[in-house]
Amino acid sequence: MALAIFDLDNTLLAGDSDHAWGQFLVDEGLVDAQLFKEKNDYYYLQYQEGSLNIREYLEFALQPLTQMPLEQLHALRERFVNDIIRPLIPQAAWDILQEHRNKGDYLLIITATNRFVTEPIAQLLEVDDLIATDPEMIDGQYTGKVAGVPSFQAGKVTRLEAWLEEKQVSLAGSYFYSDSHNDLPLLDQVDHPVAVDADEALTAAALANQWPIISLRN
Repeated sequence: MALAIFDLDNTLLAGDSDHAWGQFLVDEGLVDAQLFKEKNDYYYLQYQEGSLNIREYLEFALQPLTQMPLEQLHALRERFVNDIIRPLIPQAAWDILQEHRNKGDYLLIITATNRFVTEPIAQLLEVDDLIATDPEMIDGQYTGKVAGVPSFQAGKVTRLEAWLEEKQVSLAGSYFYSDSHNDLPLLDQVDHPVAVDADEALTAAALANQWPIISLRN
């Protein structure tokens, strides 16, 4: 059994779930529309440029979770996944997941986006496990802080190493599919790195290293 590891946003999804959740909150009138949209777009641009301060961004992104009861948050999230996320899953993404299932591989999503947003998406995609940035929760309420290491850039390697030790498995024969140069630290760790609808910097790295370059967009 080999690990088939997938980034989520702009890899299995034809879009970014983190940014889309922020826009969803704006569209629902649940946050200050102008201020939140400006910050959401600002941080997304930083992410694309590779200059994102992940702690600063998470302080912004997790704040709305502290302002609503869990029941309301879960109802919103269910509608978000059904209405916004489902249409962002290309058929080719379903197909490549099934291809690895048929080979008997273990399917793992590793994403910088927080677990509140991504857990139901991972369930929808029927993968075996998820590593995501974990929002802190105390007494059944989100605090707006992060629990542990954010799974971003080199943090993905740190989180995966801990996961591998816990599960007592190795990276022998492993795959990692990603669109982003932010994932180069982890792409360098696996046996089969694959660039998926890659940004300019990752495309250059993939060409230099002779990694496969594919598209999962319809």
